[in-house]
Amino acid sequence: QVQLAESGGGLVQAGASLILACAASGRTFHIRSMAWFRQAPGKEREFVGGLSWSADSTMYADSAKGRFTISRDNAKNTVYLQMNSLKPEDTAIYYCAAGRTDAVLLWREEYYYWGQGTQVTVSS
Repeated sequence: QVQLAESGGGLVQAGASLILACAASGRTFHIRSMAWFRQAPGKEREFVGGLSWSADSTMYADSAKGRFTISRDNAKNTVYLQMNSLKPEDTAIYYCAAGRTDAVLLWREEYYYWGQGTQVTVSS
């Protein structure tokens, strides 16, 4: 099994930046892609951005393009989500997900492993 642990959430003002981290442990050799999703109150969980392992390619939701960046530290088995120019509509619980397919997967059903989530609140 793979365990994922998110960290770095918090309360910030609009325009600020945050870095979320997702540390993977366990059978990490299963991981071929990782992604960030978020879920706001009363809404469905949505894709934010993802990273494929071998190609090191990334993909972002339109809402994240130009503001969010995904990166990884192989030595630490950690993936990061750098979030800049945060907006109140970015307020949500952010979840890290890991998949076994070496591609950026857009749908939550395609991911095998999930973290517990970290709250991000952006005040106006």
